[in-house]
Amino acid sequence: MLLPPACRMVHVLDVPFIEVNGIELYYEVHGSGPPLLFAHGQGGNHLVWWQQVPFFAKHYTCITFDARAFGRSHDIDGKGRSSFGADVIGLLQHLGAEDVRVVAHSMGGRIGIAIALRSNIACKALVLSGTNGGAVDDAIRDRQDEAARARGHQGLGPHSVAPAFKRERPDMWFLYQAIGRLNPPRPRDFLALPPGFRGSTAERLAACGAPILYLVGEHDTVTPPGMIEMCHRIVPGSRYQVVEGAGHSTYFERPEEFNGVVLEFLRAANTRESHL
Repeated sequence: MLLPPACRMVHVLDVPFIEVNGIELYYEVHGSGPPLLFAHGQGGNHLVWWQQVPFFAKHYTCITFDARAFGRSHDIDGKGRSSFGADVIGLLQHLGAEDVRVVAHSMGGRIGIAIALRSNIACKALVLSGTNGGAVDDAIRDRQDEAARARGHQGLGPHSVAPAFKRERPDMWFLYQAIGRLNPPRPRDFLALPPGFRGSTAERLAACGAPILYLVGEHDTVTPPGMIEMCHRIVPGSRYQVVEGAGHSTYFERPEEFNGVVLEFLRAANTRESHL
């Protein structure tokens, strides 16, 4: 395969990196079958998917990565979040992916949207976990503001899982935090949208042709279920499902339920594709 000029492989201590858009992007590939990309959220990196990769690798070629400024991928040129999508599209091009299924959590929704709406790689299915996927209107923006006020000024970290998860699984809560501490420091406004930004992806998502699943935890206070249901309703054709007992990080808190729901959705998307 002839790689794009901006993409060439580099090897750092035998660890897989790809040089793309001015940085060395860390990634891993496991399993075999159709490509399935996992895009992590603000509190994670490629390691957070440790409960998903062994499960899905029996059915798919699982691709995980560290977004720039996370894990082993350093934002050395300062392009920041604006290059999230281009970075990962470059990775998929390097891997020769002609199509892909995407599981995008929270911040990772920005990457999922870029693949679905701004790449020539066919997005066969898109799971938006704990993210609006950019599909908003004024009522949803008001609901976002309401949720932010309810959280106060603690930042998102304390709200990344349900309170019961911290009490019942202190070992897993410790692991979750430990994985997050591997990320390099970033400016507090690293993920902030430009002031006054009023765009929405709703119409384009509905028209993109990819099956879309909005997935959210019952006790999510970052992207509350009611708000995510509103997003689902302005994206005709999308599906919506709540994971009971989970907070924002459904994949980490309730992995069996999360994996089962996502696998069923991916299989249904494949069946739909085969009948087109």
